[in-house]
Amino acid sequence: MAEILDETDLQILKTLQKNAKLTTKELADAVHLTPTPVFERQKRLEKKGYIKKYVAILDPEKLNQGLLVFCKVKLTQINHEIADAFVRRIQRIPEVTECYNTSGAYDYLLKVRARDMKQYQEFVLTKLGDIDHVGAIESTFVMSEVKQNYGINI
Repeated sequence: MAEILDETDLQILKTLQKNAKLTTKELADAVHLTPTPVFERQKRLEKKGYIKKYVAILDPEKLNQGLLVFCKVKLTQINHEIADAFVRRIQRIPEVTECYNTSGAYDYLLKVRARDMKQYQEFVLTKLGDIDHVGAIESTFVMSEVKQNYGINI
């Protein structure tokens, strides 16, 4: 059972979602506390798993990875062994930035970053095409990103 967080804990989480680079003093000022209790609360939230990690969000266009593709994958057969093998392979492919096991017509939804269409084609042919039991692939190419929010609504 998850513990209930108080308003200060929630405010710390909301503030860090907007800018995880804040110093403890800056975070304390934002939530109207002194640095010591904010530091202790932040460490507790990390230890209990509310804060998984801190990351820098990079600009894919500036890093020549501007093509964003959502790739649906249907396996020809599925059981624990096949699903585990697929997931292990996907985790080693750097172009796949996110992977979700889904219900419906497809088994997995991949978020893929590539330089251009040619690199994506190469990814499909040499990386996805080399995985056993991949039966069908459907690609959706993103024309523009309308909303991008890395946080969750709390």
